[in-house]
Amino acid sequence: MKIFIKFDFTRICTKVIDEKLMELGIKYRMLNFGEIEFLEEVPADKLEAFDAILKEYGVEKIENQKVILVQKIKDTIIDMVLNANDNINVKSSVYLSEKLGHSYGYLSNVFSEVTYTSVENFIILQRIEHAKSLMINTDLSLTEIAYRLQYSSVAHLSTQFKNTTGITPTTFQRIITKRRELNTNKT
Repeated sequence: MKIFIKFDFTRICTKVIDEKLMELGIKYRMLNFGEIEFLEEVPADKLEAFDAILKEYGVEKIENQKVILVQKIKDTIIDMVLNANDNINVKSSVYLSEKLGHSYGYLSNVFSEVTYTSVENFIILQRIEHAKSLMINTDLSLTEIAYRLQYSSVAHLSTQFKNTTGITPTTFQRIITKRRELNTNKT
């Protein structure tokens, strides 16, 4: 038997970090996703233990300020894409500037310097990943997905999807349907 599972990575990461900090007896508060403030001085051995625990889960502490800002940009973009309906008619440059308190030009330059890609390209990748997730996990039509992700048209979504993945959204949906049929027939 095979089942399909939808993940909320933010919730999973927050829960793991919460549990591990409590196990270590470290007092803290979550400021934003990926940002923790310790409420008292933490002994070096506990910090090392926390770092080791994080590494077990593929999570690492960031110390470079530009890398920290880039992670905040990525987290903000992911939040913007996942909650696109809440941000109707807000340009991504304005959204990022307002959320992060820096000019878009500065954010864009730092992002490109650290990641070797543009903010715009990262946004497109996240939108396409979310479109794929919606195609896999919901019964929404391409028109509904395009609207939900604030594309101007299905054609615009389809063009970006094909440029990013190499296949059209319709072909992707056929592949998913075929895989489901094959998995159903195996059981």
